[in-house]
Amino acid sequence: MSTNRITPLFQIEHPIIQAGMVWNSGWRLASAASNSGILGLIGAGSMYPEVLREHIQKCKKATDKPFGVNVPMLYPNIQDIMDIIVEEGVKIVFTSAGNPKTWTSWLKERGVIVVHVVSSVKFALKAQEAGVDAVVAEGFEAGGHNGRDETTTLTLIPMVKEHIKIPLIAAGGIATGRAMLAAMILGADGVQVGSRFVASTESSAHDAYKQVVINTKEGDTQLTLKELAPVRLIKNKFYNKVQELYKTAPTPEQLKELLGRARAKKGMFEGDLDEGELEIGQISALINDIKPVAQIVEDMLYEFNLAKKQVEYL
Repeated sequence: MSTNRITPLFQIEHPIIQAGMVWNSGWRLASAASNSGILGLIGAGSMYPEVLREHIQKCKKATDKPFGVNVPMLYPNIQDIMDIIVEEGVKIVFTSAGNPKTWTSWLKERGVIVVHVVSSVKFALKAQEAGVDAVVAEGFEAGGHNGRDETTTLTLIPMVKEHIKIPLIAAGGIATGRAMLAAMILGADGVQVGSRFVASTESSAHDAYKQVVINTKEGDTQLTLKELAPVRLIKNKFYNKVQELYKTAPTPEQLKELLGRARAKKGMFEGDLDEGELEIGQISALINDIKPVAQIVEDMLYEFNLAKKQVEYL
């Protein structure tokens, strides 16, 4: 694949980023992704600072390729997390769920490449103004936390592309080589893939949750809890409880009370398929098997190149 703006930025072979997902993206997934020629990310959102340090150290032993850490900025121990990232020599950080101005300068002064995840043109411009090196524009199809405006990837990518000068990474609904090509035709320099890597051998998710993901059909996920932080969930017993509560016009406090603590851990990491929060993207309906990361990457690149040739003949 020819060089573009993403491959030299991260010193990787292919412009694909494995998303840093809560309870799914430990050192095994990140190192396997990096060893496959893409950028692996450790998901710090589910880790206490010292657990993150352990994952970074294990990742460094498992790969000599670049990898990064995804940091949702809504956690109280954020300073400890950032200190550990710098102390351990990680050179790439993806920030999300917060103001990019808060940490971008601090990280860049310490030689770290900073990428911020956004869900709108407005936030993409704010991220660019804050000095980030690239943005991930994530459409409404995505799993996990995404935008309240429900802007789809198909419309978000060209809109963001029109307004920013820095490299653009597309996310949300991308699990195949064809989707990767489509995103790049729309103006993305690379893609970030989450849900497809949940259903990988190396993902730290519980096997029972992985099985649910590959059994998920069209319409089995829904974006909800917008009053707290929008999250796309597989419809299960807990999801049904949320919908019942919505019938009473609940306050954010009541929603928080129902959500409780460690709900995502219970579902994705511990495998409680009834009471856990099961986050996944809409594209899960297209994911039918659990494969090693290397195979997923190989399949995506093969399909990308095949689709590219087909498009040339149109």
